[in-house]
Amino acid sequence: MAASLIKILVDAQLPKHLARWLAHEAGFDALHTLDLPEANHTPDDGINELSVRESRIVITKDADFVNSFILHSRPYKLLLVSTGNISTNELVELFRRYLPELTKALQWHSYLELSREQLVIHR
Repeated sequence: MAASLIKILVDAQLPKHLARWLAHEAGFDALHTLDLPEANHTPDDGINELSVRESRIVITKDADFVNSFILHSRPYKLLLVSTGNISTNELVELFRRYLPELTKALQWHSYLELSREQLVIHR
């Protein structure tokens, strides 16, 4: 899957800079919730709807999306960031380090988790 074909929606708990990095450096079609009409006040249902409608992978720290994914298969695909508190620079560096694995895993899997130490593929 070419990076330009991957559509991302970065949730409010993560910095807009991550979405910009994913768009400009990694070549993804990336949005942040701040880019949406309701910005960071967009409800989870609205994020899920956009995700499914546009086949966007939601990147979040919010465990509510895990429950929604397991129970309702929404969002379209999910990348849970489970790093705890982390600086923006450390977060971008983590994505840079795991980008090849992430890109490959997102072709075949729908629920991934990125920690400081590893990328976990949930089946």
